[in-house]
Amino acid sequence: MRILLLAGTSEARDLAATLVAKGHSVTASLAGATRAPRDLGCNTRTGGFGGEQGFRDWITQNPVDLVIDATHPFAVNITARSARVCGEMNLPYLQVLREEWSASTGDKWTFIDEPEQSETVIPDNSRVFLATGRQTLERFSGLSSCYLFCRQIDPPNGPFPLSNGEFIVGRPPFSVEDEVALFTKLKIDWLVVKNAGGDMSRSKLDAARQMGMPVLMINRAQRPVGPKVATVGAALEWLDAHY
Repeated sequence: MRILLLAGTSEARDLAATLVAKGHSVTASLAGATRAPRDLGCNTRTGGFGGEQGFRDWITQNPVDLVIDATHPFAVNITARSARVCGEMNLPYLQVLREEWSASTGDKWTFIDEPEQSETVIPDNSRVFLATGRQTLERFSGLSSCYLFCRQIDPPNGPFPLSNGEFIVGRPPFSVEDEVALFTKLKIDWLVVKNAGGDMSRSKLDAARQMGMPVLMINRAQRPVGPKVATVGAALEWLDAHY
């Protein structure tokens, strides 16, 4: 089977390896946000498709039997576009969407829907760790009295987009001990996180609980209607059941 795998997550890496081992022809697509991504062990393209029409043209020129969307749970534009185009082209489309995180005893979580709402929750003059990625930093401009930190995998190409913040560089995974040490060193008062789910990046939440630190949790947007699974194993079961 010819499969286009929209990648960028640990689930995508595991899926790529397993699908190739099962004899499928897999092309993985990465957005290009990370300069030196890990090898996926299959044919891999990097960079966007050039918008919705570009995605449609690529599929026309490179016919596939199935599209598996294993992008980040907050890659909402990519997912919406992919679902729409696959529906128009009558191409099977499966979303691999890991389960959301849920609060446990000792967690101090406040939920919001949009980054702009952070200014209504986080007190003035707080030191804030934005574990939200660099693409949405401007949406936290309302936290103008706070000092902001954002971690990214690669060294930044330019300055922090807001005058009251800075980048720090680090490549995951990070242990709970790593995160506690970092938050202590930076004197962090609030942690801001997108509810991406997954075990690999859970350590920052466990560190916040251990430190009694409040967390501002950004809810996921609604996903397109269609087949969804939460794990790599479930994706493989779906594939076996349908093909």
